[in-house]
Amino acid sequence: MSHALIVEDDVDSARMMATLVTQKGFSAATAPSLYDARRQIALQTPDVVLLDLGLPDGNGMSLLDEHDLIGSSEIVLMTGNATLETSIQALRYGAADYLIKPVSARQLHSVLSRVSPPAVMRAEVDNFRLDLNRTGRFGHLVGTSDAMKRVYEQIGRVAATSVTVLITGESGTGKELAARTLHDLSRRRAHPFLAINCGAISPHLMESEIFGHEKGSFTGAERQHLGFFERAHGGTLFLDEITEMPPSLQVKLLRVLETGTFMRVGSTVPQETDVRVIAATNRDPLRAVGQGSLREDLYYRLNVFPLHMPTLRERAEDLPLLANHFLQQIGQREGAFKRITPAAQQRLAAIRWRGNVRELRNAMQRAYVMAAGPEIGDQWLPQDAQTAAYDGTLQMPLGMPLAEVERRVILATLEYHDFHKERTAAGLGISLKTLYNRLKEYGL
Repeated sequence: MSHALIVEDDVDSARMMATLVTQKGFSAATAPSLYDARRQIALQTPDVVLLDLGLPDGNGMSLLDEHDLIGSSEIVLMTGNATLETSIQALRYGAADYLIKPVSARQLHSVLSRVSPPAVMRAEVDNFRLDLNRTGRFGHLVGTSDAMKRVYEQIGRVAATSVTVLITGESGTGKELAARTLHDLSRRRAHPFLAINCGAISPHLMESEIFGHEKGSFTGAERQHLGFFERAHGGTLFLDEITEMPPSLQVKLLRVLETGTFMRVGSTVPQETDVRVIAATNRDPLRAVGQGSLREDLYYRLNVFPLHMPTLRERAEDLPLLANHFLQQIGQREGAFKRITPAAQQRLAAIRWRGNVRELRNAMQRAYVMAAGPEIGDQWLPQDAQTAAYDGTLQMPLGMPLAEVERRVILATLEYHDFHKERTAAGLGISLKTLYNRLKEYGL
């Protein structure tokens, strides 16, 4: 039977948590001070320690420094105010999770369901690294360059914790794949991973999609709707393009991160949620703060652990591995495998890849379709004109298919406007919906 130690100086709270812990199949012991906690650990090493920060004889955080005493125990901090500083300390000292006081039964049961010895978590990261050596893959990510190895090291470090992560990087660098890899290495991997693109949802519907709504709360609300925070309970919620979220919703998101509660649209009853939030943006977040599209307090709450995805231009040595990976995927799907010629390999290295890994994947898909035989030559890969830097003008050869002209103009305009979709749609003279439809067709 797993054993839990509750370090809490409030006798009633400690007794209540001990009862909840035993309901989850743990044996339980309590300690009202650091002195008693050390004595209890010496008597029986716990699998999990629920550790209050404010204790009569010191800060509970000091117990985390006593590695020889704690050993392989999981540490879950309990605090009345989950501040940014608390989250950073939890990560720095190796705490697996933290609970916001007063601790509810739902929160506690969720945390206990994710208890896993540190040795097990390290073994899973090691397995990912072995797979990297064999196949060049680390979870959902592909690449063996130094730039990607730094990303893997950071993912392996932060995945087992509960802190929020802000992933930055250009469009097409694999931010969602990094988030999925984080989830798969976390204690939440048995629970849902849900992804929402804040730029792809109408601002009028976003609150309902994220927080849910009650029946009759607005015109057309014919039934109760559970939002992403409820559907992702116990798991991970990935908020892509966070700078596209309206400021009014950013305030509500900040409250969820700080209190673990929210309210559905049309309701006055708070709902509890236990979700790890991973956010991402292809913009410079500090620049977004300066422009008013990202609240400064939300930025610092999300940026507890920053993770930057390198461009394909910064990891050019991964090009052959990625190209073969995509061809392998396409071959499995289509039932026929094709290989890339040395000339095509050279062409790949010469392209600037403004669209990063996503652009490479789309290029390999097109080359696979166009190549008649088992080999893919350089004639079906993008030409230099397509990859020239966008400086407000774009040159294209005569005779190019109209659909390809449209694609290049849309992508060039999107980059010219710093990937801001509303400005891009306005500049092109099309609706935002039409722009999203085109980007979806391009795999973006």
